[in-house]
Amino acid sequence: MPNFICITGGAGFIGSHVTERLLAEGHKITVIDNFNDFYDPAIKRKNIEPFLAHENFRLFETDIRNKIEIEAIFAKQKFDELIHLAAMAGVRPSIEDPVLYNDINLIGTMNLLEACRKNDIKKLIFASSSSVYGNNKKVPFSELDPVDNPISPYASTKKSGELMVYTYHHLYNIKSACLRFFTVYGPKQRPEMAIHLFTDKIYNGQEIQMFGDGASMRDYTFVEDIVDGILSCRTAEYGYEVFNLGRSDTIKLAELISKIETKLGKKANIKRLKLQPGDVDKTFADISKAKKILQYNPKVSIDEGLDTFIDWYIKNKG
Repeated sequence: MPNFICITGGAGFIGSHVTERLLAEGHKITVIDNFNDFYDPAIKRKNIEPFLAHENFRLFETDIRNKIEIEAIFAKQKFDELIHLAAMAGVRPSIEDPVLYNDINLIGTMNLLEACRKNDIKKLIFASSSSVYGNNKKVPFSELDPVDNPISPYASTKKSGELMVYTYHHLYNIKSACLRFFTVYGPKQRPEMAIHLFTDKIYNGQEIQMFGDGASMRDYTFVEDIVDGILSCRTAEYGYEVFNLGRSDTIKLAELISKIETKLGKKANIKRLKLQPGDVDKTFADISKAKKILQYNPKVSIDEGLDTFIDWYIKNKG
Protein backbone atom coordinates (compact mmCIF):
# COMPACT_ATOMS: atom_id res chain seq x y z
CA MET A 1 0.00 0.00 0.00
CA PRO A 2 1.42 3.43 -0.89
CA ASN A 3 2.43 5.64 2.01
CA PHE A 4 2.60 9.41 2.31
CA ILE A 5 6.26 10.13 3.03
CA CYS A 6 8.07 13.39 3.81
CA ILE A 7 11.74 13.61 2.81
CA THR A 8 13.71 16.58 4.12
CA GLY A 9 16.72 17.46 1.98
CA GLY A 10 15.08 15.50 -0.82
CA ALA A 11 16.69 17.61 -3.56
CA GLY A 12 20.20 16.78 -2.36
CA PHE A 13 22.57 13.99 -3.30
CA ILE A 14 21.19 11.12 -1.22
CA GLY A 15 17.71 12.61 -0.93
CA SER A 16 17.08 12.76 -4.66
CA HIS A 17 18.07 9.09 -5.02
CA VAL A 18 15.68 8.15 -2.20
CA THR A 19 12.91 10.25 -3.77
CA GLU A 20 13.37 8.54 -7.13
CA ARG A 21 13.18 5.05 -5.65
CA LEU A 22 10.12 5.73 -3.50
CA LEU A 23 8.22 7.38 -6.35
CA ALA A 24 8.99 4.33 -8.48
CA GLU A 25 7.47 2.16 -5.74
CA GLY A 26 4.23 4.16 -5.94
CA HIS A 27 4.46 6.19 -2.74
CA LYS A 28 3.29 9.78 -2.35
CA ILE A 29 6.36 11.92 -1.71
CA THR A 30 6.68 15.42 -0.30
CA VAL A 31 10.15 16.97 -0.35
CA ILE A 32 11.14 19.84 1.93
CA ASP A 33 14.33 21.58 0.80
CA ASN A 34 15.57 25.16 1.12
CA PHE A 35 18.03 24.96 -1.82
CA ASN A 36 20.69 26.77 0.18
CA ASP A 37 23.99 27.89 -1.31
CA PHE A 38 26.35 25.49 0.51
CA TYR A 39 26.91 24.36 -3.06
CA ASP A 40 25.31 25.59 -6.29
CA PRO A 41 21.50 25.44 -5.80
CA ALA A 42 21.16 24.79 -9.53
CA ILE A 43 22.59 21.31 -8.96
CA LYS A 44 19.80 20.50 -6.51
CA ARG A 45 17.19 21.95 -8.83
CA LYS A 46 18.49 19.70 -11.59
CA ASN A 47 18.29 16.72 -9.20
CA ILE A 48 14.62 17.40 -8.49
CA GLU A 49 13.56 18.43 -11.99
CA PRO A 50 12.53 14.92 -13.18
CA PHE A 51 10.02 14.63 -10.33
CA LEU A 52 8.20 17.96 -10.63
CA ALA A 53 5.53 16.72 -13.04
CA HIS A 54 4.94 13.44 -11.17
CA GLU A 55 1.40 13.18 -9.81
CA ASN A 56 2.65 11.75 -6.49
CA PHE A 57 5.29 14.43 -5.88
CA ARG A 58 5.08 17.71 -3.97
CA LEU A 59 7.84 20.20 -3.18
CA PHE A 60 7.95 22.78 -0.41
CA GLU A 61 10.82 25.24 -0.54
CA THR A 62 11.36 26.11 3.08
CA ASP A 63 13.95 25.90 5.84
CA ILE A 64 13.55 23.29 8.56
CA ARG A 65 14.36 26.05 11.06
CA ASN A 66 11.09 27.77 10.12
CA LYS A 67 8.92 26.24 12.84
CA ILE A 68 5.67 27.87 11.68
CA GLU A 69 6.01 26.67 8.08
CA ILE A 70 7.11 23.17 9.11
CA GLU A 71 4.14 22.77 11.45
CA ALA A 72 1.75 24.05 8.76
CA ILE A 73 3.10 21.57 6.18
CA PHE A 74 2.85 18.62 8.57
CA ALA A 75 -0.62 19.56 9.79
CA LYS A 76 -1.96 19.78 6.25
CA GLN A 77 -0.19 16.86 4.58
CA LYS A 78 -0.77 14.12 7.20
CA PHE A 79 2.40 12.14 6.57
CA ASP A 80 2.82 8.48 7.51
CA GLU A 81 6.61 8.67 7.70
CA LEU A 82 9.50 11.13 7.88
CA ILE A 83 12.92 10.53 6.28
CA HIS A 84 15.04 13.36 7.69
CA LEU A 85 18.11 13.90 5.50
CA ALA A 86 18.32 17.72 5.60
CA ALA A 87 21.40 19.08 7.37
CA MET A 88 24.41 21.30 7.07
CA ALA A 89 27.02 18.75 6.04
CA GLY A 90 30.81 18.78 6.09
CA VAL A 91 33.38 18.51 8.86
CA ARG A 92 35.75 21.33 7.91
CA PRO A 93 33.06 23.98 7.22
CA SER A 94 31.49 23.19 10.61
CA ILE A 95 34.70 24.30 12.32
CA GLU A 96 34.45 27.64 10.51
CA ASP A 97 30.80 28.24 11.48
CA PRO A 98 29.71 25.98 14.36
CA VAL A 99 26.77 28.23 15.28
CA LEU A 100 25.16 27.72 11.87
CA TYR A 101 25.59 23.93 12.13
CA ASN A 102 24.02 23.93 15.59
CA ASP A 103 21.15 26.09 14.36
CA ILE A 104 20.22 23.94 11.35
CA ASN A 105 21.10 20.46 12.58
CA LEU A 106 19.69 20.79 16.10
CA ILE A 107 16.96 23.45 15.98
CA GLY A 108 15.78 22.19 12.60
CA THR A 109 15.69 18.60 13.83
CA MET A 110 13.79 19.62 16.96
CA ASN A 111 11.18 21.39 14.81
CA LEU A 112 10.67 18.19 12.82
CA LEU A 113 10.45 16.02 15.93
CA GLU A 114 7.83 18.34 17.36
CA ALA A 115 5.90 18.19 14.08
CA CYS A 116 6.01 14.37 14.30
CA ARG A 117 4.74 14.47 17.88
CA LYS A 118 1.91 16.89 17.17
CA ASN A 119 0.77 14.98 14.08
CA ASP A 120 1.14 11.45 15.49
CA ILE A 121 3.78 10.34 12.98
CA LYS A 122 5.07 6.98 14.16
CA LYS A 123 7.94 6.23 11.76
CA LEU A 124 11.16 8.26 11.50
CA ILE A 125 14.51 7.73 9.74
CA PHE A 126 17.29 10.14 10.71
CA ALA A 127 20.53 10.65 8.77
CA SER A 128 23.46 10.54 11.16
CA SER A 129 27.13 10.14 10.25
CA SER A 130 30.20 7.97 10.79
CA SER A 131 31.89 11.17 12.00
CA VAL A 132 30.34 10.55 15.44
CA TYR A 133 33.03 7.89 16.02
CA GLY A 134 35.78 10.52 15.99
CA ASN A 135 39.21 8.98 16.23
CA ASN A 136 38.12 5.81 18.01
CA LYS A 137 41.01 3.37 17.91
CA LYS A 138 38.94 0.18 17.82
CA VAL A 139 37.99 -0.84 14.29
CA PRO A 140 35.72 -1.62 12.66
CA PHE A 141 33.37 0.86 14.33
CA SER A 142 30.40 -0.75 16.05
CA GLU A 143 27.14 0.86 17.12
CA LEU A 144 28.01 -0.31 20.66
CA ASP A 145 31.24 1.71 20.74
CA PRO A 146 31.35 4.90 22.85
CA VAL A 147 30.86 8.05 20.77
CA ASP A 148 31.37 10.68 23.45
CA ASN A 149 34.39 12.37 21.88
CA PRO A 150 33.37 14.00 18.57
CA ILE A 151 36.17 16.04 17.01
CA SER A 152 34.10 18.47 14.93
CA PRO A 153 30.95 20.55 15.47
CA TYR A 154 29.31 18.61 12.63
CA ALA A 155 29.93 15.31 14.43
CA SER A 156 28.60 16.68 17.71
CA THR A 157 25.38 17.86 16.05
CA LYS A 158 24.84 14.39 14.58
CA LYS A 159 25.38 12.66 17.92
CA SER A 160 23.06 15.19 19.55
CA GLY A 161 20.47 14.49 16.86
CA GLU A 162 20.57 10.78 17.70
CA LEU A 163 19.90 11.58 21.36
CA MET A 164 16.99 13.86 20.47
CA VAL A 165 15.48 11.17 18.26
CA TYR A 166 15.80 8.59 21.05
CA THR A 167 14.01 10.90 23.49
CA TYR A 168 11.06 11.31 21.14
CA HIS A 169 10.97 7.57 20.52
CA HIS A 170 10.91 6.93 24.28
CA LEU A 171 8.25 9.51 25.09
CA TYR A 172 5.98 9.25 22.04
CA ASN A 173 6.56 5.73 20.70
CA ILE A 174 8.00 6.86 17.36
CA LYS A 175 9.70 3.97 15.55
CA SER A 176 13.11 5.49 14.83
CA ALA A 177 16.30 4.54 13.01
CA CYS A 178 19.45 6.66 13.16
CA LEU A 179 21.70 5.80 10.23
CA ARG A 180 25.42 6.43 10.43
CA PHE A 181 26.44 6.87 6.80
CA PHE A 182 30.01 6.06 5.83
CA THR A 183 31.40 8.36 3.08
CA VAL A 184 28.67 8.09 0.49
CA TYR A 185 29.56 8.62 -3.19
CA GLY A 186 28.06 8.07 -6.62
CA PRO A 187 26.15 9.97 -9.33
CA LYS A 188 24.98 13.41 -8.17
CA GLN A 189 27.53 13.47 -5.34
CA ARG A 190 28.13 16.95 -3.91
CA PRO A 191 30.94 18.71 -5.81
CA GLU A 192 33.11 19.42 -2.75
CA MET A 193 33.29 15.78 -1.67
CA ALA A 194 36.55 13.95 -2.28
CA ILE A 195 35.72 11.59 -5.15
CA HIS A 196 33.84 14.26 -7.11
CA LEU A 197 36.43 16.95 -6.37
CA PHE A 198 39.41 14.75 -7.28
CA THR A 199 37.75 13.50 -10.46
CA ASP A 200 36.92 17.02 -11.58
CA LYS A 201 40.38 18.45 -10.93
CA ILE A 202 42.32 15.50 -12.36
CA TYR A 203 40.10 15.47 -15.48
CA ASN A 204 40.71 19.20 -15.99
CA GLY A 205 44.45 19.11 -15.23
CA GLN A 206 44.10 21.12 -12.03
CA GLU A 207 45.95 20.71 -8.76
CA ILE A 208 44.41 18.54 -6.05
CA GLN A 209 45.13 18.84 -2.35
CA MET A 210 46.06 15.71 -0.38
CA PHE A 211 45.93 16.21 3.35
CA GLY A 212 48.49 14.13 5.23
CA ASP A 213 50.65 11.39 3.73
CA GLY A 214 47.82 9.62 1.91
CA ALA A 215 47.53 6.89 4.54
CA SER A 216 44.17 8.03 5.95
CA MET A 217 41.46 5.48 5.20
CA ARG A 218 37.77 5.72 4.39
CA ASP A 219 34.94 3.23 4.04
CA TYR A 220 33.43 4.52 0.78
CA THR A 221 29.82 3.44 0.23
CA PHE A 222 27.97 3.63 -3.08
CA VAL A 223 24.78 5.67 -2.94
CA GLU A 224 22.45 2.92 -4.17
CA ASP A 225 23.65 0.65 -1.36
CA ILE A 226 22.86 3.46 1.09
CA VAL A 227 19.40 3.87 -0.43
CA ASP A 228 18.83 0.12 -0.02
CA GLY A 229 19.64 0.50 3.67
CA ILE A 230 17.34 3.51 4.11
CA LEU A 231 14.41 1.77 2.45
CA SER A 232 14.97 -1.41 4.46
CA CYS A 233 14.42 0.63 7.63
CA ARG A 234 10.86 1.31 6.51
CA THR A 235 9.76 -2.31 6.90
CA ALA A 236 12.16 -3.92 9.40
CA GLU A 237 11.02 -4.62 12.96
CA TYR A 238 12.59 -2.52 15.74
CA GLY A 239 11.69 0.30 18.13
CA TYR A 240 14.73 2.58 18.22
CA GLU A 241 18.03 1.54 16.67
CA VAL A 242 21.29 3.00 15.42
CA PHE A 243 22.67 1.37 12.29
CA ASN A 244 26.00 1.69 10.50
CA LEU A 245 25.52 1.88 6.74
CA GLY A 246 28.89 1.39 5.09
CA ARG A 247 30.59 -1.13 2.84
CA SER A 248 32.91 -2.43 5.59
CA ASP A 249 35.88 -2.16 3.24
CA THR A 250 38.47 0.60 3.53
CA ILE A 251 40.79 2.24 1.01
CA LYS A 252 43.73 4.57 1.61
CA LEU A 253 43.52 8.11 0.23
CA ALA A 254 46.62 7.66 -1.94
CA GLU A 255 45.16 4.46 -3.43
CA LEU A 256 41.84 6.18 -4.13
CA ILE A 257 43.61 8.95 -6.05
CA SER A 258 45.59 6.34 -7.99
CA LYS A 259 42.40 4.51 -9.00
CA ILE A 260 40.83 7.75 -10.24
CA GLU A 261 43.99 8.53 -12.23
CA THR A 262 43.88 5.10 -13.86
CA LYS A 263 40.19 5.31 -14.73
CA LEU A 264 40.58 8.80 -16.22
CA GLY A 265 43.87 8.00 -17.93
CA LYS A 266 45.39 11.17 -16.45
CA LYS A 267 47.99 11.91 -13.75
CA ALA A 268 47.09 13.97 -10.72
CA ASN A 269 49.00 17.13 -9.83
CA ILE A 270 49.10 16.63 -6.06
CA LYS A 271 49.81 19.33 -3.50
CA ARG A 272 50.57 17.73 -0.15
CA LEU A 273 49.28 19.51 2.95
CA LYS A 274 49.13 18.72 6.65
CA LEU A 275 46.09 17.02 8.14
CA GLN A 276 43.18 19.33 8.88
CA PRO A 277 41.51 19.79 12.28
CA GLY A 278 38.40 17.64 12.55
CA ASP A 279 39.55 15.05 9.99
CA VAL A 280 39.53 11.49 11.30
CA ASP A 281 42.29 8.99 10.56
CA LYS A 282 40.02 6.14 9.52
CA THR A 283 36.40 5.16 9.03
CA PHE A 284 35.49 1.48 8.93
CA ALA A 285 31.97 0.17 9.48
CA ASP A 286 30.94 -2.94 11.33
CA ILE A 287 27.70 -3.66 9.44
CA SER A 288 26.77 -6.92 11.16
CA LYS A 289 23.80 -5.31 12.95
CA ALA A 290 22.39 -3.80 9.75
CA LYS A 291 22.86 -7.14 8.00
CA LYS A 292 20.94 -8.96 10.73
CA ILE A 293 18.03 -6.55 11.25
CA LEU A 294 17.77 -4.80 7.88
CA GLN A 295 19.15 -7.56 5.63
CA TYR A 296 21.50 -4.81 4.44
CA ASN A 297 24.02 -6.18 1.95
CA PRO A 298 26.12 -3.63 0.07
CA LYS A 299 26.82 -4.87 -3.44
CA VAL A 300 28.94 -2.23 -5.21
CA SER A 301 32.74 -2.43 -4.93
CA ILE A 302 34.86 0.71 -4.99
CA ASP A 303 36.03 -0.11 -8.54
CA GLU A 304 32.49 -0.62 -9.82
CA GLY A 305 31.29 2.48 -8.03
CA LEU A 306 34.11 4.66 -9.36
CA ASP A 307 33.40 3.44 -12.89
CA THR A 308 29.73 4.40 -12.53
CA PHE A 309 30.52 7.76 -10.97
CA ILE A 310 33.17 8.69 -13.55
CA ASP A 311 30.84 7.72 -16.42
CA TRP A 312 28.18 9.98 -14.88
CA TYR A 313 30.69 12.80 -14.36
CA ILE A 314 31.92 12.73 -17.96
CA LYS A 315 28.35 12.77 -19.30
CA ASN A 316 27.31 15.65 -17.03
CA LYS A 317 30.42 17.84 -16.75
CA GLY A 318 29.88 21.50 -17.53
